[in-house]
Amino acid sequence: MGLNIEISFTTKPQRAQSTLANLLGVFRWLKFVFVFFVSLWSTFAIAQENVVWTSQSNNSSASMPVGGGDIGLNLWVENGEVYFYISQSGTFDENNTLLKLGRVKLKLSPNPFEEKTFKQELILKDGYAEITGSRDELNVKVKIWVDVFNPLINIEIKSNRKIVIEASFESWRFEDKITKGKENNQNSYKWAPQGIVKTQKDNIAFVGNRIQFFHQNKSETVFDVAVKQQGLEDHKSELFNPLKDLVFGGIMEGENMVPAGNYSGRYLSTPFKGWTIKSKNPTSMTKLTIALNTVKSKSIVDWTSNLEAIRKKASNNQKASIKWWNGYWKKSFIYINSNDSLANQSAKNYQLFRYMLGCNAFGKYPTKFNGGLFTFDPQLTDTALKYTPDFRNWGGGTHTAQNQRLVYWPLLKSGDFDMMKPQFDFYLNLLNNAEIRTKSSWGHNGASFTEQLENFGLPNPAEYGWTRPTDFNKGMEYNAWLEYEWDTVLEFCMMILETERYNGANIEKYLPLIESSLTFFKEHYTYLAKQRGAKALDADGHLVLYPGSGAETYKMAYNSTSTIAALKTVLERLIEHPNLPENQKANWKEMLKTIPPISFRAYGEHPTISPAKLWERINNTESPQLYPVFPWGIYGIGKAGLDTAINTYKYDADVLKFRSHVGWKQDNIFAARLGLTDDAAKLTTAKLKDSGRRFPAFWGPGFDWTADHNWGGSGMIGLQEMLMQVDGKKIYLFPAWPKEWNVHFKLFAPYQTTVEGTLRDGKLTDLKVVPEERKEDIVNMVK
Repeated sequence: MGLNIEISFTTKPQRAQSTLANLLGVFRWLKFVFVFFVSLWSTFAIAQENVVWTSQSNNSSASMPVGGGDIGLNLWVENGEVYFYISQSGTFDENNTLLKLGRVKLKLSPNPFEEKTFKQELILKDGYAEITGSRDELNVKVKIWVDVFNPLINIEIKSNRKIVIEASFESWRFEDKITKGKENNQNSYKWAPQGIVKTQKDNIAFVGNRIQFFHQNKSETVFDVAVKQQGLEDHKSELFNPLKDLVFGGIMEGENMVPAGNYSGRYLSTPFKGWTIKSKNPTSMTKLTIALNTVKSKSIVDWTSNLEAIRKKASNNQKASIKWWNGYWKKSFIYINSNDSLANQSAKNYQLFRYMLGCNAFGKYPTKFNGGLFTFDPQLTDTALKYTPDFRNWGGGTHTAQNQRLVYWPLLKSGDFDMMKPQFDFYLNLLNNAEIRTKSSWGHNGASFTEQLENFGLPNPAEYGWTRPTDFNKGMEYNAWLEYEWDTVLEFCMMILETERYNGANIEKYLPLIESSLTFFKEHYTYLAKQRGAKALDADGHLVLYPGSGAETYKMAYNSTSTIAALKTVLERLIEHPNLPENQKANWKEMLKTIPPISFRAYGEHPTISPAKLWERINNTESPQLYPVFPWGIYGIGKAGLDTAINTYKYDADVLKFRSHVGWKQDNIFAARLGLTDDAAKLTTAKLKDSGRRFPAFWGPGFDWTADHNWGGSGMIGLQEMLMQVDGKKIYLFPAWPKEWNVHFKLFAPYQTTVEGTLRDGKLTDLKVVPEERKEDIVNMVK
C-alpha cells in the first residue's frame, strides 16, 4: 500500500482553507489506518495464542478450560467421546464445598472421533472451543461456548451427513455420600469434622424431554455449626448467611432430542449415574443448551420459574459474547516475540491465564485461588486422593486472603476493573458479620477479618479450633499459623482505593469497609495495651502492634512490618479521598501519626528491612519484610531507600532461604519492583512456563491445588511490573525488562491512562498514551 501526498501553498485564503481541509482529511485517514492496523495486529496476535490439540486426551487432567460470565467447563475428548465438567460461581453446599454441577458426555454415531483426523481448539479471540473430526466421508464439528451475559452453555453440532447424537448428564451425587479423612479438606470441616459429614444427593430427573438437576441446601449448614462454636448464637438472626435456602442446578435439553434411559458407570475412582437424551431421528445439525440457576429460594417452584426465564434467553446468537471477548483482548495485552523461548512462553501463558480469569468476570463470588472454576478429578493431581471431582484442597467456601490477593492485584494494570467487583463485594457483604464478631469478642468497634475466612465472615471452624482452652478469647483463632493475622483485608481496601485512582471508579459504598477495617486496628491494639498497663501508646505516641503477625511466617510479632506498611499506605490514600468529610480526614490523620516506623536489621554491613521489631518464631516461608516493596510500594524505582530494599532481597538469610517461583511465592514481583532485571526475568519465566499438564496454564498444585490461580496471578503481576511501574503520576517503562525481549503491550496506569507501545531491538516505538498529556509522565528506562 502506498500513499502519495502533494501539498502546494498559496496566499489565497480560499485555497489555503481547502489545503488545510485536505490535510486534516489525510491525517484523519492516517489515524484510521493506524488504528485499523493496530486492531488487526492485536487480533492476529491473540489468534496465535490459540491452544490446538490434534490428539485426544487421556483423562480430565488433560482438559481445556472454556467459559464465560460465571461458568467454567473442563472440556476434553477421551476414547472418542466428548466430556466436560460444569462449574459455576457460588455453588456452595451445606458443608461449604464448592460443588461442580455435573459432567456432560456427548456420543455421536457414526463416531467421527475414532480415527486420527482430530482437532480440538480453544479460539481465544472469540472465547469458545471447537472440536472437529473425520471418519471416512463423515466430517463433524462440535462448537461449545458459554453465554457471557446469561448462565447458558451452548453446544452446536454440525455434520455433513446425518448422525445420531446422545447427550448424557452424569452425576456422582446420585446418593448421599459420607466424606472421611482428607476428603473433608474440600469443605469447611477440614481435619476436624464434628460427627458425620455428608454430601447430600442431588435431585436429578427427566422432565419431559429435558434433564433437570439441582442441589437444595438442607436447613442446617456449617454456618449454624460455626455460629454456635464461636459463641455468636445471640446474634444469629443479624448475621449474613449465604448458605441458607441456596439452590443451584439447571436443565439440559436438545433440539429433537428425547429421553433414552439411565446407566451406571465409574470414572477413575468415582461411581456415577447417567441420564441420556438422544436424537429422535438422525440429523446433520443439532443444538443443545444447558441453562443454570444459582439462587437463594425457599421454593423449588420459584427456582424452576427463574430457570425457565433463563432458558428462554437461549439463542443461537453468539455475537454479544464474541464482542465481549474481542473487547477483552483489545483492552490489554502483552505479546513477546523474542529469541528467548521462555519469554515467549511467559507471554502466551499470561494470555491463557487471563482467559481463565475472564471466565468468571461476572461471578457472584471471587475466583478461588485454589483452582478457580477449573479443578478436575483429584487423583490426577495427587494419586492418593481418590475422591470425587468436587474435591479441592483448602476448601470451597473458605477464602485464604494471602492467596486471593494475588489473583486480583494484576487486574489493575490489565484494566479489568469490573472483574474486581466480586472480590470487593465479598468483603462488603461480610462487613456486618465481622463487626458483630469484633464487638461480641472484645467489646470495641471495627471489623476483624481473619486469614482463613468463611464466605459468611467467620473464621474457618477447624482453624478456629475445637479443642481450645476454655478461657481462650472467643475472637481468636487457636492456630499457630493464623493467630493475630488481621491485616490481609487492607490489601483489598487498597485495591478498592486503586480502582478509583486507575479508573475513576465510584467507591463510596466501600468506604465503610475501609474505615471499619482501619478502626479495628486502632481500637484493638489500644484495647490490648490497656489490658497490659495504664498507657495505650508507647513513649513515642505510637500504637504497640503486639501480638501481631508477619504474614503466616513471623509469629507473635511486635510491630510487624507488613502491618505497619499496610496501615500507613491505606491511611495515606484514604486521607486523599476527595469526598471524605473533613472531620473523618482529621481522625485518620491522627491515627496516621500513631503508626510506628518500620524496623531494620543489618546483615554484615548491609542495612535491611526487618520483618518486625521482634518475633517469637517462624512458622511459614513468606517474606513480609519485602511487603513494603510489594504490594505497598513504599520502596521501589525512583524512591528513597531503594538500596536498603535491594539489600533485603540480596542478603536477608530468610528471604534467600524462602526464595522460589512456585505457587504463591512473589519473589519475581519483588525483583521486578526493585529493578533487578536478571532475577525478575529468571523467576517470572520460571513461574509462567508451561505447567507440565496438557493445558499450559494449569499450574499446581504448588502449595494449594490445580489449577493454581495464585500461581498464575503472581506470574501476571511479575510480568506487568517488569514492563511498567507507577509512582504517583510517574510511569516507568521497562524498569526490569531485558532489552532483547521484543514486546508489544497495552497496560493501564492511574488517572484513567492507557499505555501502548512496542519495544523492538531495544528501542521504544509506536508509543501511544491516552490521554496524550500523560506522555509527559513517561520515563523510558530502556534507551
